[in-house]
Amino acid sequence: MRSPRQPRSLFYSTVRTVAAALLVFQIVLIAATVHYVMLPMAQRSADDLAALMILSAKTWVELPPETRKDFELELIHEHQFMLFDDAAPLPDRAFTLPYLVLLDDALSARLGEPVSVKMTDLDTVWFWAEIPAGGKLIRIGFPRSRLLTDPPMMLLLALIATVMLSLLTAYILARRITRPLAHLSQAAQRIGAGGIPEYLPANDVQELSQLATAFNQMALQVRELLANRTTLLSGISHDLRTPLARMRLAVEMLPENSDTKTVERLRRDIENMNVLIGEFLTLSRDLQQEAPEKIDLAAMLGELAEEKHAQGAQVSCHALPGLSVRAGPLALHRVLQNLLGNAFRYSDGKPVQIEAACRDKEALIEILDRGPGIPPQEMEKVFRPFYRIESSRNADTGGSGLGLAIVQQLCTANGWQVALRARDGGGTVAELSLPLSESQQEQPQR
Repeated sequence: MRSPRQPRSLFYSTVRTVAAALLVFQIVLIAATVHYVMLPMAQRSADDLAALMILSAKTWVELPPETRKDFELELIHEHQFMLFDDAAPLPDRAFTLPYLVLLDDALSARLGEPVSVKMTDLDTVWFWAEIPAGGKLIRIGFPRSRLLTDPPMMLLLALIATVMLSLLTAYILARRITRPLAHLSQAAQRIGAGGIPEYLPANDVQELSQLATAFNQMALQVRELLANRTTLLSGISHDLRTPLARMRLAVEMLPENSDTKTVERLRRDIENMNVLIGEFLTLSRDLQQEAPEKIDLAAMLGELAEEKHAQGAQVSCHALPGLSVRAGPLALHRVLQNLLGNAFRYSDGKPVQIEAACRDKEALIEILDRGPGIPPQEMEKVFRPFYRIESSRNADTGGSGLGLAIVQQLCTANGWQVALRARDGGGTVAELSLPLSESQQEQPQR
């Protein structure tokens, strides 16, 4: 089965696309310039040089012998030409320049026979052509410096400059597009994590500015929604306490001859309602933003273990000495209390273990029980509000169904990670991971 492709970064995809388009454009532009401008100019230059070389050779042949020396000196000073009427054969040139090929064609076309420019390389490189004139071969040559051009180097530099400018242009364009989108993505992730979204800054691009404005309006609505949720939970839970107290008072004032079972059932229902309302009040209070502090995690876990031990529960705690985290103390205390309470409720009286250690610059807390465990298909569902595996809705056997939901809400609001997994040998492991404090991160992990 083929694995799904990883999504590509918009930034690098934009850079590659724009750079490739600019590079292709520059290559086409260079090719058109070479074909329609440089090549015709080089052909015309080679034809003019061939005509001058042939004319110089024929003029030298026709001059009286006593004036040829002066003519040769003039050729050297004015045109950088050297001319001989009798010399040893020369080898073929060691390399071919595009201009020399054009010069070969121009000489051959003017003389009516094939001519190949030869080359010598002593102190400097000279190019030679053997031109028939006056019944003999006249060798005329010029140094490489006379050409004063290096088309391959020019094309190479132009290509390098094109690549660099294309990449720079693509980088600037992609950065202008992707930076606002990256801010938007981070803000959306913050909303998904349950946090309060931040406002996006204004942008000078119309479409991105409209997107930022729409997102800021949504962020304002989310802020108001979160505030209203907290106020609603707190208000309803608080207002229910008064009629609940009246109900409790009315039950206590029932005649002594009332049905004992009915009275006891009413008392139990009132107490369950009181516990449920208390959890709502706790949730509304803990969901408010709390300033993080440095917390001695080992000490906090030890205190929680002592409390449970004093209540008659079997619990052991093994935490890394000096382990500290940066978190909201009330929220962290509530999360640990709920996880421990859930573990003891389903442990069937068996011992519960608490372990805490470092892992990848995070503190990992594990609460292990030997209860009946949770079916794999229920691991995620138990974090839903009022969801209980035990379907009778009995608070004595299944709890209120809000404990793990509160844990999930608090972890999401604070950027922590919580998960449940099956324990080897039976039972459940609750894992909570949260960032270490700055001083703890600087220490080597053990």
